[in-house]
Formats: sequence, C-alpha cells, structure tokens
Amino acid sequence: MKKRIAILGSTGSIGTQALDVIRHNKDKYEVVALSCGSNTELLEKQVKEFKPLAIYSAEESSKNPANCSSLKEIATMPEADIVLNSLMGMRGLEPTLAAIEAGKDIAFANKETLVVGGELVMEAVKRKGVKLLPVDSEHSAIFQALQGNEGNPIKRIILTASGGPFRGYSREKLENVTLAQALKHPNWSMGSKITIDSASMMNKGLEIIEAKWLFDVPLDKIQVVVHPQSVLHSAVEYEDGSVIGQMGNPDMRVPIGYAFSYPERLELTGDTGVESLDLFSLKDGLSFYPADDKVFKTIALARQASEMGSSYPVVLNGANEVLVDLFLHEKIRFIDIQDTLEKILNEHKPVYNLTLEGVLEEDRKIRDYVRKLVEG
Repeated sequence: MKKRIAILGSTGSIGTQALDVIRHNKDKYEVVALSCGSNTELLEKQVKEFKPLAIYSAEESSKNPANCSSLKEIATMPEADIVLNSLMGMRGLEPTLAAIEAGKDIAFANKETLVVGGELVMEAVKRKGVKLLPVDSEHSAIFQALQGNEGNPIKRIILTASGGPFRGYSREKLENVTLAQALKHPNWSMGSKITIDSASMMNKGLEIIEAKWLFDVPLDKIQVVVHPQSVLHSAVEYEDGSVIGQMGNPDMRVPIGYAFSYPERLELTGDTGVESLDLFSLKDGLSFYPADDKVFKTIALARQASEMGSSYPVVLNGANEVLVDLFLHEKIRFIDIQDTLEKILNEHKPVYNLTLEGVLEEDRKIRDYVRKLVEG
C-alpha cells in the first residue's frame, strides 16, 4: 500500500523538495493534503499535479470545496499516515501536537516546535507511540548514526555547521554586514528566515535544543563543529571512541526521503537527481573548526535558555523570529539580533510549568515586547 502523506508548508523549500521525492516515487507515496501560507499560485499548481483530498491556505486560495479551515484539520485528517511539518517558526507547534494526538507519524522539519514545546511534544510522542522522524540534515544524520546502536551510551553528538557566510568574522566585522551578504549562504538554498538564522548561528543554537529533546542527551554532550564543506552532516561518538557519521552532498531530498521511507532507503541518485558523493572531487579535503560562541553569541544564548528551562526557550525563539523579521525589513542591524536577544534573556522573569496555552501566551507577549523595544 502507498504511504499517504500530508504536507504542512508545501510551497516552501522543504515542501517543494518533498514533493519532488514523491514525484519520483509515486508507486510508494500519495499526497492527501497540502498547505501554504501565501503562495497560492504555486499551491494551485501542486493541487493540479498531486490532486490531494484537502488543501489549506492561510490566505484566500483557490475556491476549492476541499479547502480545510485550519492546519490542525490538515494535520489530523484520517486519510494521512504521516504528516510532514515543514512550517517555519512557532506556528508548527499546535498542528504537530494535534497530529501526534491523532496517532500520526511526524516527518519533522520544524525545529522551533521542539525548542518551545519539547517537553510537551516528547511526552505526547511517548504516550501515543508514534514516530518523530527528523528531516533537518543534521538531526537526520544523527538519527541515522544511531541506527543499530540502541542501548550503547553516547559519548557526544557532533553537530556540524557550515559557518554560514560570516565564518571567521570578528565582532567588529559583524557590525557592518548587509542584508544581501547575510542572505548568501555558501552551501544551502533555504528560505530567508532560516538563511539569516544560519548567518547568525542561531540556527545551530536552536538545533542544540532540538537535539537535546530528540535524542535525550544532556547539553554538555552536544558539540558544535564548523565544517565549511557541509559533507559530514553530523556524527555520534560512542564510548569506545568510534565516531559514526552520515556523509553526502548537500541535498535536502536525502533526509526527506529517509524520513518518508524509514527504516528502508529510497533510490534517489537516479531520476530524482541527487548526486552521489565523489570523494576524489574533494581536492581541499574536509576541514573542521571550533564554533566561536564569543563572536556568535547566539550559540551560547541558546544553551543558556535551554539550561534555564521554563519560559526561556519560548522567549529566545519568539524574540529571534521578530528580530530576524525586523532585520529582513532593514529596521535593525545584523548584530542587533544577538545583542537584543542577550538583553532580553538577561532581563526575563521566568514562567514555569507551561501548558500549550501558556507557551502560546508567552510567545505572544515576547513578540509584542520586542517590537515595542525596537521601536522605542
């Protein structure tokens, strides 16, 4: 039987690449639902090609009687076997929890959901017995390195980072970077928000918190390593000193395909167009450097927020989303993102034992506060 897939965020970078995987494996997968934010023109093209049972658009979309009223309705529809959450930011939390409660396996590309609601999500996953399959290239690599090693204690997780466009920059150089420079990622083609997060290294900070929840490891066992070539996507070191990692050319269709097909693997290097890794083409070899969390303070701030727990990760994430949006609209400087985050975390008064409603309320309050702070 075909696996039936609902895609939250089908017009974004992950969503479109997921549909490409499905397009080349129509004997294995069927699209039952699609959703988008505002790119209704692309959504209509996807609907014509994949003929889903239901669609949802945050804005007015094609006048299709199959339209759903919310992302939660898409995420919980009985016809779906697996839900791909490729939404950007905080809005992925509610539909993820709803899908888990409905017994759906989750292909997971929305790190912010685990950052703000890790305890809620992992408790629900355990209680409902569903699979949470990582799609981020780094977490997929860690997940793959763990296969066959159940019960073996982890010495450390090696979380790789490209370093973004500002690798090697000093604090002084960061003060003068432009929006155009920040949007030029050297290795990956991604949406604007995640590209800025990569440039500021906040992306890696959020991934530390995500890895803590996904793999149930303490923060001090997660090491960030800058690897400019983006060939080793991450690795796990075991107690005997063995380091097992996953390598390949930078192509998000690989982790997407693995999440869809787990525990099997798809043929992706044929018609799909994923290029096999040619080791002999790596003329300059592979290089690794320590992450500089003195210059890129977002890494240290993410660790701090996760260690302090309570409402700190919610504040970190919500404030960062607003600050990135302000930078994209050229209302603040690039360096202001991390400096403002540091100020906010240092002044925050924590709220404990957050429910879903509590998380949403803290998120709303911090977004309002940051906009007023910057405007002031």
